[in-house]
Parts: sequence; structure tokens; C-alpha cells
Amino acid sequence: MRRRSIITALPVLGTAALLGLPARAADPIRIGFGMAQTGPLAANGKSALLAMQIWRDDINAKGGVLGRPVEFVVYDDQSNPSTVPGIYTKLLDVDKVDLVVSGYATNMIAPAMPVVIQHNATFLSLFGLAVNSEFHYPKYFTITPNGVNPTIAGTIGFFEVGEAQNPKPKTLALVAADAEYSKNSAEGARTNAKKFGWNIVYDKTYPPNTTDYSPIIRAIQAANPDAVFVASYPLDSVGLIRAANEIGLKTKLFGGGMVGLQATAIKLQLGALLNGVVNYDFWLPAKTMMYPGVAEFLAKYQAKATDVGVDPLGYYMGPWAYTYMQVLAAAVEGAKGLDQDKIADYLRDNTFKTVMGDIKFGEDGELAESHAVMVQFQHLAGNDIDQFKDGKNPIVVWPAKYKDGEVIYPYDAARQ
Repeated sequence: MRRRSIITALPVLGTAALLGLPARAADPIRIGFGMAQTGPLAANGKSALLAMQIWRDDINAKGGVLGRPVEFVVYDDQSNPSTVPGIYTKLLDVDKVDLVVSGYATNMIAPAMPVVIQHNATFLSLFGLAVNSEFHYPKYFTITPNGVNPTIAGTIGFFEVGEAQNPKPKTLALVAADAEYSKNSAEGARTNAKKFGWNIVYDKTYPPNTTDYSPIIRAIQAANPDAVFVASYPLDSVGLIRAANEIGLKTKLFGGGMVGLQATAIKLQLGALLNGVVNYDFWLPAKTMMYPGVAEFLAKYQAKATDVGVDPLGYYMGPWAYTYMQVLAAAVEGAKGLDQDKIADYLRDNTFKTVMGDIKFGEDGELAESHAVMVQFQHLAGNDIDQFKDGKNPIVVWPAKYKDGEVIYPYDAARQ
């Protein structure tokens, strides 16, 4: 069954080897990975893949890596963790790729780890929360903007936003999907709740196949918390926000760890229902976050996005997925070859210039410095994409170095 799932994935993307590259004397460097092109993670997976393809075309136009062209061998993981071990086994044992990187999302990265470790390969991942906290694999490095101690660093912004308000929240409800990312995020929220003295009055998980979120929101409302931290995946995030609006959730602070709200399609789907939500993000085109090169990348991305049916703005996945490949290429060049140990050593010991600024790795391969932000959706009306262009919405409200607006507080008022 697993082999069938991999084979059927091929017509969706094809193998990305020989994607129209001209014949060259040098053998290509082949980079293999799974990436969600179908299923609930596909919106972000497709956006990431487009950004990676733009990087591939850019680097090949400059002569490739080590003077060799770059090719991708990529399979659709179908947003299904059970496909991942087979995909990476095939990439390493059958396709014999030179390098492997991860697909998008914690739930897709974690099941690849045992295969990668068995093959002693260097592994660069994209947006995986605390994946290496269990394995402590020395050749793992992640482009995940939370930073060291990622579960704590990735959730602390929600609490610091709350601590800056008057009155400060004192009670907290925690709700999370029963899945890898959500459980890790909720654990970080528990640690931060203890640090700031917020009393947890509700702490529950829900099955990933949940479709009716009204009972969850009603149970939260019955606990009457000052703040509600949600760790959810895209379909859950939409369902929970719709339920919160339908029921009229009364709380001071709502959001935190909701995946999906960064995607343009979901922003357009929810529109004004997003008002008041305070949630994590990893990059927006606010004036405070315009690193050298990012505008040029976005111009290329947005020119292609509509034609290939991916997120038309690309703010969430695009710049980081491009950075992902920039870092890998720099490490291969720095190692002067494809020796996995030398590439890992170079990743560990150096700082990388990227379209997301300077990147350096720390403990367990996490980014040494957090690049995460907290944002709030404000004054949205209707479902017009122009509201989300050019950093207009949401507003960056944390940390201070990126902040470009003030929180509307409490959530009840912001929702009006």
C-alpha cells in the first residue's frame, strides 16, 4: 500500500528530475524530498515548492552549485505521515539522490527522521516544531523561525502580548489537535503559562478528524478563560474560528498557534471572521521586515503564482522556502562537495546570508535566533485580497523590533 501511494504521487508532480534543464557536461546534483501537493497541507506545500523551484532556476542560471546544475526528485506526500518513510527510503535507496531535505510541516518531518538517521544523511527541514528534541540527531538543521527551545520560543509571544495589556489575562484555556505539532505547541504554552502565572482552566485535545468545533468552543466558554491558546492545523483553524464567531466567544485574547491563517486562501475564506485573532506568523512585508533580496524574490513568485494555482501572495512559505535552498547551497559550496559530514559541519559552524536575513543554527539544529512574530487581524471587511497586500493586514504586534501597530483588546471588541 505504501509503495502504491508513492507511485500514484508521481503523476501529480512528476519527478522533478529533468525539468526542462538544458544538457550539461557536469552531472546534476539531485535533491530529493516529499512535499504536500494534495491533502490539507497542500496549500502551503505548493507554495513552498514554487519558491524552491524559483531558487533552482535562479541558481542554475548562475551556473549551479559546485558548477553542476541542480535537479529535484520530489513526490507528493499527500499530507499523510504514513507515506513519508517510504518516500525517503525510495529517494535514498532507489533514486540515489545526492541530498535530501524535508517537506513542509512537523507531521511530515518527524516520520522521515528514522530513515534519514539510518542513512547517516544530513537533513535540512522546513517548518518543523521541535522535531529533533526527541532524536538529537547532529546532522539535522531546521529552517523554522521559532529559534532554540522552539516550543517555548514559538508560544511566548502570545503571552507577552497578553502581559502588555490592561488588565492582563490571568486564566487560560488550551485546545490542541491530537497531532505532533499541536501537542508540541501546547506543551510550550503550558510552560509559558506557568512562567507568567496564568492559571490553566481548560486543557483538552481533539481528534484530527473533528468536523464540528462548536462543542469545543462551548466547553471553553463554560470555563470562562481570559485567554484561549489554540494549536491547530489549517482545517481545524477554520472550523474553530467559525465556531468562535457563531457562538460569540467572550475572551480577551484568542489565537496563538493556529496553522493556516497565514495562507492567503484561508484569509480570503474567513475575511472579517479573523478580526481580533492574535496569532503567530513568520514573515510579512511590513517595513520592519524587508530584508535585502526578499522583494525581488516575491516579484518572481507572484508573477508565477496565479498561473500555477498557488498562494498568490506567498508571504508565509515563499521567502523561507527560498531561504531553505539558499542555506543548503551555501553549505554544499562551503563543504566543497557532497560529503554529508562536511556539509553538516559547515551548517553548524557558519552564518548564512539569505533573503530572510542572517541565519545561524544553534542547539539541536534549531535557528539560533527567533524570527517569529505575533500578528493581529484588524478592521477586515469582506474578502478582498487587497486588504492583505503590502503588509496592510494583519498587523505585527510583537516583538518590539518588528512591531508596526497596537493590539486591539479585548478580543470581543476587536471582533466588532
